Amino acid sequence: MRQIFLDTETTGLFPDQGDRVIEIGCVELVNRKLTGKTLHLYLNPERESHEEALRIHGISNEFLLDKPKFEQAADEFLAFVSDAELIIHNAPFDLGFLNKELSMLGLPPLKDYVSSVVDTLAMAKEMYPGKRNSLDALCARLEVDNSGRTLHGALLDAELLADVYINLTRGQDMLIMDAADTDTTGTPKSHVDLSSFDLPIVYANSQEAAAHETVMSEIDKSSKGKTVWRTL
Repeated sequence: MRQIFLDTETTGLFPDQGDRVIEIGCVELVNRKLTGKTLHLYLNPERESHEEALRIHGISNEFLLDKPKFEQAADEFLAFVSDAELIIHNAPFDLGFLNKELSMLGLPPLKDYVSSVVDTLAMAKEMYPGKRNSLDALCARLEVDNSGRTLHGALLDAELLADVYINLTRGQDMLIMDAADTDTTGTPKSHVDLSSFDLPIVYANSQEAAAHETVMSEIDKSSKGKTVWRTL
């Protein structure tokens, strides 16, 4: 599976009020492994950033004056993300800006170019309800080193997001398949050799066994004696 981790920086918060994309950062993963392929674009938004946005990303208006406009970089961007699964933290924000940029060129929304979109903020809220789930908070919780993040930057944030996502979904990758576990087409084989794994056997102690029996008895009682483990 090809996945692209994407982040943007913008002149402000509201694309419908004229705010524009000034930076795009993309990082590629294939079969949950970083490929080293990235896309990093600075863009001339043809307007100045709001002071609040400047404090977040630190990209000056003067720095962007000689950078390409989105219309000049659109083909390169779309080619990089084409047919991939996009993974974005707070996806509605970035998609709102990118879709606005595309619409200004008479192009369809980004979803028409990619296979799907995953919002890691929504994932994190489901996994950690009631907790802070910003990228910085997730880096701290999942032990991802973000010490170099003094300001927001699209490429750095995309790289951090890739590490965060891998940790968020590491339960899906407990049995790791390497290149030898794929067929000639690159498709993962349907089996995994467990002979190299030393899997411990952990038995319940007497207290845990008693607590388990109590729960099973309560379930059996609530079903009026119809639980399978009692009737067999």
